[in-house]
Amino acid sequence: MTRILIVEDEQDLAGLVEYNLRLAGFETEHAPTGAAALARARANPPDLVLLDLMLPDLAGTDVLRMLKAEPPGRRPAVVVVTAKGQEADRVAGLELGADDYVVKPFSVRELLLRVKAVLRRGIEDEEAGGLLTAGDILLDTGKHEVRVKGEPVVLTALEFRLLRTLLERPERVQTREVLLSDVWGIQAEIHTRTVDTHIKRLREKLGPASDIIETVRGVGYKLAVRGQD
Repeated sequence: MTRILIVEDEQDLAGLVEYNLRLAGFETEHAPTGAAALARARANPPDLVLLDLMLPDLAGTDVLRMLKAEPPGRRPAVVVVTAKGQEADRVAGLELGADDYVVKPFSVRELLLRVKAVLRRGIEDEEAGGLLTAGDILLDTGKHEVRVKGEPVVLTALEFRLLRTLLERPERVQTREVLLSDVWGIQAEIHTRTVDTHIKRLREKLGPASDIIETVRGVGYKLAVRGQD
């Protein structure tokens, strides 16, 4: 049975979420603090964590960072559930590796749909597995690793998703709005400079293979496979 760890210090809200998740067929566990959440996640890794960012002991962003630093086999999906709904907060959460971001107040039905979507995406990723390659770049979807000319490249979770999206769509121009939606999971309501900034960072990390990401002026970006050595 799929296990979900609810990290929430508001007991009434945690109880409501836990009740509805159990009705939907999930096994649940509750942690009221960040320290308790980390201890429980490390002792018995859940499939998914619902994480509040405003906890009484640790910053939720630190808890998120530590959860996503766990080895791949013990690294849970994380859905942030918080009252911090500013654009900068949402981008920061996704940058740290959150799989989705839900802003309070929310409907329980919406939360359940988001949870199921994240879990389904994880299963599809596992089933897809395999390698994506282009030029000197090799991306292993199963191991969540990237190599350039055989050398490992360390990417953030968001940079990994960005590169994977481009590799899956070679020679197809991706507008900034499409990338915001498909990679960030955000509709085009934040400044497009967000995409440009992350493309710049990704290119820097790819080093000699950076030219494979081509700018289509006034439109967006594409993975230019043709002409690669």
